[in-house]
Amino acid sequence: MSATPQERIAALCSEFRLPTVAAELVPRFQASDHEAALPTLLEVLELEAGDRQQRRVDRLRRAAKLPAGKTWDTLDLTRLPTKLQQQLDQLATGGFLEEAVNVLAFGLPGTGKTHAMAALGHRLIEQGHSVYFAPTYQLVQDLLAAKRDLELPRMLRKLDHFAVLILDDLGYLKHRAEEAEVLFTLIAERYERRSLIVTSNTVFSQWEEIFQSPMATAAAIDRIVHHSVIAEFDVSSYRTAQAQRQVAEEKKPTAKTRRAKS
Repeated sequence: MSATPQERIAALCSEFRLPTVAAELVPRFQASDHEAALPTLLEVLELEAGDRQQRRVDRLRRAAKLPAGKTWDTLDLTRLPTKLQQQLDQLATGGFLEEAVNVLAFGLPGTGKTHAMAALGHRLIEQGHSVYFAPTYQLVQDLLAAKRDLELPRMLRKLDHFAVLILDDLGYLKHRAEEAEVLFTLIAERYERRSLIVTSNTVFSQWEEIFQSPMATAAAIDRIVHHSVIAEFDVSSYRTAQAQRQVAEEKKPTAKTRRAKS
C-alpha cells in the first residue's frame, strides 16, 4: 500500500535529517486548516529529493574514476551469450552488494570484460552505491607506496568506504613478492565485508604467477571465490571483429571505382 502524502512528507523530512520538521509540519498545517497545501509542499520536497539524489550520483561518479564512455548504454549485450546477459542484468540490480559477493569476469583480451564491469559500476552508482575503478597494477603500486610511507592501514580504510572495488586486468602484469603481499592484504581486508569486481584474462591455474606461492595463491582464490559470481566472456574479441569490419568496409568498391571498371 502506497504512503499517504502526509506519511511521505514525514519520511522525506526524516531523510533530509529534519526530525522536528518531520514530526511537526503536517500536524501544524492540519491544525491551521492548511491541509490543502500539503500536496504542493510534497511536490517541492520530492524535487529536493531528486536534486539531492542527482548531486550524490554526480559525486559518486567523479570519485569512481570509471573509464569514459564504457556505460550500460554503449554496451552491446547482443554479442554476449544469453547466460552472461542474464548474469549482468541480475548484477545490475545491486543485490550482490548486500552479501559482499565478489564478481569475477574471465575472458581473453578484447572480449568486453572491462566495458561490462565499468558499465555495471555506472548502474550501481545510479542506485547510490559507491564504486572505485582502477587498473590492478596501478592500485597495487599505490598500496605499495602507502606501505612504504607507513600509511597502508589508512589507505585500506579509505578504500573500505567504497561498496565495491573494480580491479581491472588482474594478472596482466606479473607481481613481485611485495606487490603480491599488498594485493593479498587488500583481498583479505574486504573478505565477507565488501565486494570486489575483478577482470582477468588468466585462469585460476595461472594465478600462482601473481601471488608467488601455492599457499598464498590458494588463500587468495579461496577468499575471492567463497562468495562470488563467475562471469565467463567466452566470445570473440570485439576489437578484432571491429577491425575486420573496418577492413571489409574499406575494400568495398565505391561508385567511382565501379564506374572506372565499367
